[in-house]
Amino acid sequence: MNLRDKYSGHLFKRYDLRNLIDQRNAALIEEVEGLDANRLLNTAPSDLSKYLFERYSLVVPTLKRNDWTVEENEIKVDVSHDQNRWIEDRSIPFHIPGQLIKIEVPFDGEAELIHARASTYSHRYPQAKVNGNAICLEFLIPNDIQRDIRSELDSTLADIEEHLAWIRKDVDAFNLNLPSHADNAIESRRNRILNNQNRAASLGIPLKARADNTKTYAEPSIKRKVTPTLPPATSLPYEPEPILDDENYDHILNVIQNMALVMERSPSAFKTMKEEDLRQHFLVQLNGQFEGIATGETFNVSGKTDILLRVNSRNIFIAECKYWNGQKHYKETIDQLLGYTAWRDTKTAILIFNRGTNMSTVLSGITRETEKHLNYKRMIDWKHESGFRYVFHQNGDVNREMILTVLVFSVPVTQ
Repeated sequence: MNLRDKYSGHLFKRYDLRNLIDQRNAALIEEVEGLDANRLLNTAPSDLSKYLFERYSLVVPTLKRNDWTVEENEIKVDVSHDQNRWIEDRSIPFHIPGQLIKIEVPFDGEAELIHARASTYSHRYPQAKVNGNAICLEFLIPNDIQRDIRSELDSTLADIEEHLAWIRKDVDAFNLNLPSHADNAIESRRNRILNNQNRAASLGIPLKARADNTKTYAEPSIKRKVTPTLPPATSLPYEPEPILDDENYDHILNVIQNMALVMERSPSAFKTMKEEDLRQHFLVQLNGQFEGIATGETFNVSGKTDILLRVNSRNIFIAECKYWNGQKHYKETIDQLLGYTAWRDTKTAILIFNRGTNMSTVLSGITRETEKHLNYKRMIDWKHESGFRYVFHQNGDVNREMILTVLVFSVPVTQ
């Protein structure tokens, strides 16, 4: 008698994995389309995208064989279909004493995937039960048969692992593409709502460099899964925020970096300057590029910020200039900058002047202190040998995001 015939069903056969993936993609779009318009607009897109990934990504089961268990019980075994036995009437059950052995192998991951068929599969479908988050294999053994079931158990588990590997290959591809799928769904709905409200034009800042600007310096030559909940957000009417586009943001930072390069190359001209004197040089360059909109020591919200650029009475860039005096002082600078920023301020910077501390010490200190700050959200992939770019949320509102760029300059100055 083939004991596998007594198993309760075939795994990896109930439905096609491709259908499940398509359903997940469609459900994600349906959820985005069903969100209240203001709720969607008032939620940071990156937070919403992260929520959608956590909600709709798939987790392939992983067998926990170290935690498996076995249970055995005496039972009557029906041997009427055993062709090796002489039984007068096989149309009715013929029971003899026997044993039922149950082996449970727990797993992490989503149980429904154990019933899915991957794009690669074998017709040798393993037979077992799925009991919650455990696979249950049952063996019915008549007492008059001596049988070692270990080899059959190992063979069945090997088949299960093989099918899971095929499932994992398809799921990994789905999960890899899911963030961009979520981003596209969010962006499409946001743009449609904003176009319908005829407000898209108010999202940009008409800031451009002067056509006749002249440079006073040379350009450098080397340039199981817990169900997630939606991020908190208000459903009040959405008010678009003025945005400094990335191109102009990076141009402002390039002006600052080029001025710092002049300081590094001409240390004798700057070594006696104080912090406010250094700031003045940056302001001169910025005003030369952006038609006199840069100011220093300007009152903004709860204090004075070192460098502030405004357009039509709206802040588009805020920066603080500080000497490096350790992580505690750097953390206070972040708090100071957050205290200066209003909800309209989305592009900021901290300029660190290093006066002799090992550069690797400064950079590692910045990384550690930034990532443990309560307002820190994530790092942005930004290639720079002595700088970082982060996303912070503003005080009191996780959906009001601001970009913080931290630049470190080795300038031989004294206070």
